[in-house]
Amino acid sequence: MKKFAVVCLMNATAFALGAFAENVSGYIADAACAGKQGAKVAAEGHAKCAEKCIRGGSPAVLVTSAGKVYKLDDQKMATPHAGHKVTVSGDVTDDSIKVSSITMDEK
Repeated sequence: MKKFAVVCLMNATAFALGAFAENVSGYIADAACAGKQGAKVAAEGHAKCAEKCIRGGSPAVLVTSAGKVYKLDDQKMATPHAGHKVTVSGDVTDDSIKVSSITMDEK
């Protein structure tokens, strides 16, 4: 019985570790344009629009080159990166990221 309990605990621990931070790369864009234009906003050319729309109140999101849009829970951390290519580290659940860090990608 002790072996069974230990094996169960080890499996639970391994599963929990799998839910830890992931890294997702893309562009910080505004939710309004990302919803309408998809992957088109994942580009340097959208930077000025992203900055303007985020300042105007549209939530910042992460858009991958494939057009996947992720909601970001930490808007204060995302806002300074509007329009930039970044890597977001955090817990990913469906279409949301609980942000632990955002780093600028090199050009």
